[in-house]
Amino acid sequence: MTSIASRVRRWLCLGACFLSQPLFAQSPVTLDVDQALRPLIEKHLSVLRDGMVAESPSRREQQAIVQRARGEIIDLLATEGYFSPTVTRAGQGVPIQLKIDAGPRTTIESVAVSFEGTISEEPYAERRRRIEAEWPYKAGQPFRQADWDAAKAWLLEQVGEKDFPAVRFARTEARVNPETRQATLKVIVDSGPAYTMGALRIDGLEEYDEKLVRRFNDIEPGDPYDRPRLLELQRALQATPYFASVVVDMPTDGPTERAPIDVVLVEGKPKKLTFGAGVSSNNGYRAQVGYRDADFLGRGWQLSTGIQLEQKHQLFFSDVYLPPSREGHQDSFGGQIERSRSQGLTIQNAAVGVARKVQRGNIETHLAFKLQREIYSPDGAERERNKALTVNWTWTWRQIDDLFNPRDGFVVSTQIGGGAKAAFSDQNFLRLFGRAAWYRPVGDRDVLLLRAEGGATLAPSREGIPQDFLFRTGGAQSVRGYQYNSLGVTEGDATVGGRYMALLSGEYTRWWENNWGAALFWDAGNAMDDRESFRLYNGYGVGARWRSPAGPIALDLGYGEEERRVRLHFSIAVAF
Repeated sequence: MTSIASRVRRWLCLGACFLSQPLFAQSPVTLDVDQALRPLIEKHLSVLRDGMVAESPSRREQQAIVQRARGEIIDLLATEGYFSPTVTRAGQGVPIQLKIDAGPRTTIESVAVSFEGTISEEPYAERRRRIEAEWPYKAGQPFRQADWDAAKAWLLEQVGEKDFPAVRFARTEARVNPETRQATLKVIVDSGPAYTMGALRIDGLEEYDEKLVRRFNDIEPGDPYDRPRLLELQRALQATPYFASVVVDMPTDGPTERAPIDVVLVEGKPKKLTFGAGVSSNNGYRAQVGYRDADFLGRGWQLSTGIQLEQKHQLFFSDVYLPPSREGHQDSFGGQIERSRSQGLTIQNAAVGVARKVQRGNIETHLAFKLQREIYSPDGAERERNKALTVNWTWTWRQIDDLFNPRDGFVVSTQIGGGAKAAFSDQNFLRLFGRAAWYRPVGDRDVLLLRAEGGATLAPSREGIPQDFLFRTGGAQSVRGYQYNSLGVTEGDATVGGRYMALLSGEYTRWWENNWGAALFWDAGNAMDDRESFRLYNGYGVGARWRSPAGPIALDLGYGEEERRVRLHFSIAVAF
């Protein structure tokens, strides 16, 4: 009892000491203001910042604080269109209570946009009408300084985007009538003369020849000035491995006809050796070594070669990419030696090929010719050798907000490929494949992902067709809840590729602010050799996500309904 009483007295004493102190440090200045305006004033009012006002200011200091705050508040409210506010002090002493009445808001009465310079001439009449019609700041809207500044910047952008890089304002004016609480806006934009673009002036090259840069340029001397085309040239050069920094600009202090285009470059290191390690539930542990030479044979060719060693998959590859043509396509050639083993099937494959990639905005096409020889060894069945000369065409459309961490948009891809006995193949076949992924944002952070895949290899049978042109599924990023490549056709003691495949998937991910997320998913898919008996196998479960700089890393726990068991799927890789 004595011990309990002693504890009670101790807690009461601590509580009394705690209650004798203020729970929170009280600000020396408090505001009585409309909630819609409070964030603006609290963010910018200097007397609210820590250390700006003493905890117990004298009477004279209080008067100075009120006077200073009144001036700042009036200026802040003017940026939002309130030009007749009243700021009064309520009561005496500390805290200093400021009562703010913003008063009526000023609106726009009229807007006058006019043009000087070459754009005022008749050939540009339609362009002037379009700009005037699309002017974003209309009569009747509230007058805000930020909106007024944004509208003026928009006008310079519209005029200066094409033909007129020397555009400037001849005059801008915003007159506010405090009695009527209306504003009249006037802006005169001077386009200056129309410019045409000339030849490239390249600075910064040491390792590479100027011809390499000019291959990326499709601007002909005499073309009208076009800022998007200059930015596209800059983007194309920056996307190559040749340069660490690229700036493309056209000066306006020289001639207006065929003005030179300045390209200022900082070259990147042409040779690079990379190492990597990783692990996945599909193929186990991984180690890899890569080498890149961006100036192979001194011709600006890009050599990319490397070795990738996984527990169930080994690969050696070497590819050479030629500089892109002025028409926008890039050619490449190369070869690879590959060995893989999964679900009782061992595949050894050697191939050489050539390819052409074409990028047009968000659409990419890829045409490849490949000669390959495959040794096909299923457990419990006879080993076979397949050869094929194939052509494969891929079309991909990407319309997403972020390539590595997509949240809104879609990706659609289709493939058509095949081979023929008349052209070095063991079998006549045609492979059709399609894939679609749709990302839909939910709320502020969550995302819904819907996927669909389907394919068919049209041939009398699967005999003589390389496994690249058949289908197996199951595992991470496929049908979770089943082993990697375990859904297919049984041959001997192995699972091999079938001629038909389909997959549907839905996934909802809840993201938190710390880049961690949790997912719910459902997958359904299969690969078979018979359309009549084809049916989908279901898998569903939960997963954890981490949003890394290289894209989301997933750890999934999936239940395979057909096998009635739970499997763990994951994939993680770190490059260094």
